Amino acid sequence: MLYRETGVFHSSYAADQAIFKLPQDRYAIAFWLVVAAVVLPLTVSNYVLTDLLTPFLIMAIAALGLNVLTGYCGQLSLGTGAFMALGGYMTYKLVTALPSASALIGSLTGVELALPDPVILGIRPFDLWFLAILIGAGLITAVVGLVFGLPSLKIKGLYLAVTTLAAQFFLVWLFIKVPWFTNYSPAGIAPAPPRTLLGLQVTGAASPPVNRYLFVLALTCLAALAVKNVTRCKVGRSWMAIRDMDIAAEMIGISPTRAKLSAFAFSSFLIGLAGALWAFVKINSVQTDAYGILVSFQVLFMVIIGGLGTVLGSFLGAAFVILTPILLNIGLTALNPGLQALGLPAFEVAMIKHIEFMIFGALIIFFLIVEPHGLARLWQIAKQKLRTWPFPY
Repeated sequence: MLYRETGVFHSSYAADQAIFKLPQDRYAIAFWLVVAAVVLPLTVSNYVLTDLLTPFLIMAIAALGLNVLTGYCGQLSLGTGAFMALGGYMTYKLVTALPSASALIGSLTGVELALPDPVILGIRPFDLWFLAILIGAGLITAVVGLVFGLPSLKIKGLYLAVTTLAAQFFLVWLFIKVPWFTNYSPAGIAPAPPRTLLGLQVTGAASPPVNRYLFVLALTCLAALAVKNVTRCKVGRSWMAIRDMDIAAEMIGISPTRAKLSAFAFSSFLIGLAGALWAFVKINSVQTDAYGILVSFQVLFMVIIGGLGTVLGSFLGAAFVILTPILLNIGLTALNPGLQALGLPAFEVAMIKHIEFMIFGALIIFFLIVEPHGLARLWQIAKQKLRTWPFPY
């Protein structure tokens, strides 16, 4: 009786079309935002921020991007890792070629200008160049994704998946064979230069973990809000119409070309942003080993396990795929002292890894059997039961 529409009246179209119509939903979102932005940075260790929460948020952005393409538009893709790599490499090239806005103006006009850079309470409000670099790299990734999305106009299903798989191998091969992408680094690995935002260092090994976490958290919230709003507008409805029945959608006036290519572009933008954050915030370098084919399957598992066509499913899937193996590893390692006290052999590192894969795979199968529509569907069922409790009839 605490979670239902009874007594909630909307007096405007804006209130009726709000993302969260119930006050309880708005309070819950505000609560979790306060926990994520205030409580966790003040309470958890640097290890949790760096190795658990930050990778989870970055992969959630990648899952959001793939969910736009696969969950909302129905176009299967296996090239997520390649587009993440493209975002990382393009960010590196833009950062090294254009380290500041004045460098860009100088390259265009031939005149170096000193732009104003005031400091207000320790914050530089005009220090937004790295954010502009990320947007530029995302746009480049979107254009490339649009090009690789052209086959979707003629083929679909597993045939389209094979073409995106070709993009995965081609782009990774390109980054390995063309040394220009790493500024001719002999090792083929380019260290990510440290960058600042609003005067605060947000990338690089020397940057505080809290800064990196809050930076990624802000971008994740913006990405989730963008996906939620785009899928509720005309463009998102055209994606879902193409997903459900493309022939019927075309008959009522929806352009499959515009819908599919826009989905590929928007999806690639988010995936490229995730790849850039993975390179500059997580591993502090740009290398192809971090964007292999396993990453593509990993993000696909996130979308399937979490729930296709839902924003919440992207976060639940990312949490399951990223955090579950780590927690299993910690739990199995913690059992070693007890096993040794009982005279039993302790788990070796290699055995822990194998057991981790076995349990993780069994959990995936279990969740897919219990709810094929993903973890987000379980949450929807729980909310529906709350709305009718204690009078289900």
